[in-house]
Amino acid sequence: MKTALAFFSLVLAAMLSSAQNPISPPGVYIADPTARAWNDGKMHIYGSVDESCDYYCSHHHYVLVSADMLNWQLVENIFTSKDEGDGVPYNETVLFAPSAAYKDGVYYLYYCQPDRDFAEGVAISESPIGSFTGGVPIDLGGYNQIDPDVFIDDDGTAYYLWGQFTLKMAKLKPTMKELQMETITDSILTEDKHHFHEGAFMTKINGLYYLVYADISRGDIPTCLGYATSRSALGPYQYRGVIIDNNHCNPRNWNNHGSIAEFNGQWYVFYHRSTHGCNKMRKACVEPIEIRVDGSIPEVEMTSQGAGPPLLANFRIEAEQACILNGNLRIEQFGLNNEKLTNIYSGDKAAFKYIDFGKGVDSITIMIKPGNKGGKMVVSIDKPWHQRLALIEISPEKSDEWQTQTFPVKSVNGVHALWLHFYGENDEMLEMDWFSFSGRDIQTR
Repeated sequence: MKTALAFFSLVLAAMLSSAQNPISPPGVYIADPTARAWNDGKMHIYGSVDESCDYYCSHHHYVLVSADMLNWQLVENIFTSKDEGDGVPYNETVLFAPSAAYKDGVYYLYYCQPDRDFAEGVAISESPIGSFTGGVPIDLGGYNQIDPDVFIDDDGTAYYLWGQFTLKMAKLKPTMKELQMETITDSILTEDKHHFHEGAFMTKINGLYYLVYADISRGDIPTCLGYATSRSALGPYQYRGVIIDNNHCNPRNWNNHGSIAEFNGQWYVFYHRSTHGCNKMRKACVEPIEIRVDGSIPEVEMTSQGAGPPLLANFRIEAEQACILNGNLRIEQFGLNNEKLTNIYSGDKAAFKYIDFGKGVDSITIMIKPGNKGGKMVVSIDKPWHQRLALIEISPEKSDEWQTQTFPVKSVNGVHALWLHFYGENDEMLEMDWFSFSGRDIQTR
């Protein structure tokens, strides 16, 4: 009864998201996703919560829950470090990336707080969705950094991981709240040997230990999730490559942070994309991945469809589902639970991967707010320079109202990436909320 009451009190303000990517609902910015498939048959994504372009994270942790990887329920404030329900009685510092573990009927939430004497701590709950209470600090033996993770091996041994630039690891005592200090080992991963930046996540697949982490191998910015493997939990680890790179998700993107997990026989990578033209306001996303017989994981691309099939062309495709943004344009929140494509300059491009056009379409309807000078939008498939479906003239408007406009397009069928390419004299030609296609022969699922 206690768990049920906690559940219903937490989900009073919960939202449902059925968008395939991002899995964070519109207007909610969940970063640093740690994936856990507990024995309730559901996937749980624990994350930090961004609320501003001026600083990382907030005083809250949320969890996303799904039984099918397509429909996600958001449970807010499963753990907080300030105000009502404060689970950290010893300070009021923001909460960076969390992790979670389960042992002997208890769920553990591991949290970190930057620039504190005791940078990391742990809280507990009877339920995977909290609320988590009774936060206590963890003594890190002087290695006070960020980004905790906990991995429980087949023999019940629990390992605690954390750190930036070099990865630290230690065994946990049976209480799950204290390190076995004599086991603390530094430089499990390093920047030089493994391109390690921060945010390590540990799992085990077919006897092979995997570390997934923010990888700084491309352009000296940690936009990649890379991975390393070993036959021993404490290493040595061999760098194996990149799983996904979130570069070009947003004009000022900086980092990535995530995890991998199996659900119903399929493996997935969970990661985040930044929005709002800054390196924060990040949103959790997911892509299916393959674990090969040799233990390698082929790199996958960012998509709009995520864990689901291609987006149906005759359904509303939201602006925030763009998976590539080239130029100045970015996704920003407007209204309570809505997001738009905005700050569109001449030459900017946006891609949506992938869209199922069925047996054919003949028109596109877009929800836009035209700018004072208007502009042009080229609609094409596969690549920005490939088959052009339409050249759309957006007439200038003095009104500040949103409106739907419909334009003819050349017939196209099958599954394709969709590119929108913008041209005009004005820096901000228009804003877009969503679009959809129509056609006599369009096929729906």
